Amino acid sequence: MLSPRKHSEATASHSARFGTTHWTVVLNASQGAEEALVRLCRIYWPPLYAYIRRRGHAVHEAQDLTQAFFAHLFEKRALAAVAPSKGRFRSFLLVSLKHFLDNEWHKTHTLKRGGQQLFISWEDLKPEDRESIDPSDHLTPERIFNRRWALMLLERVMIQLRNECVAARKGELFETLKHHLTGEPGGESYQELAARLNVSEGAVKVTVHRLRRRFGELVRAQIARTLDRPEEIDDEIRQLFAALE
Repeated sequence: MLSPRKHSEATASHSARFGTTHWTVVLNASQGAEEALVRLCRIYWPPLYAYIRRRGHAVHEAQDLTQAFFAHLFEKRALAAVAPSKGRFRSFLLVSLKHFLDNEWHKTHTLKRGGQQLFISWEDLKPEDRESIDPSDHLTPERIFNRRWALMLLERVMIQLRNECVAARKGELFETLKHHLTGEPGGESYQELAARLNVSEGAVKVTVHRLRRRFGELVRAQIARTLDRPEEIDDEIRQLFAALE
């Protein structure tokens, strides 16, 4: 994978960027930096939409409510009281959404705020992402929210790691070994992979170990961007992975 030098530089780069958290983006958005918040909305719609669906709303109604919630966040008074001291970005979004739904703000404002601005193009989303949240699921809305948040985060990390491997001309190797990064059951054994790749079994194990280490670093970097305090990273990781059990 990455050379020791490049690996060290990449890790240092992620550490240096810790201060630019999503809280920072939200605080900037409250002062008019709306483009940044739009990007966050496009990233974090899955857990919010999943929560609304689990509350019993139909697909199209949940889509409208998700859009309306994002529009609500764009109102300066909705962000005026925001502060990192209020908690984690994940918790902030969930609490804000709960208040939004409980106050039934959507009844008179759905898709009317923000100048009819749409933050998500539903047609561009995969059908399974748009319609897969079944209200009959036994999980609570909060558990589904955390589960979808964790899945969304892991998907983004996997894409980032794939891009790094492609840039290093190791895209095919990544595709061959990616199922061993998250402990998914089944798949080829190390011995079978070694035979297919025409390398030793030890070489396969070393490569998988490096990929897993880099995967873990990227997970921590992604989570760090949603927190205000670095010491919360390990606890946030435990909570998110517990939601996947």
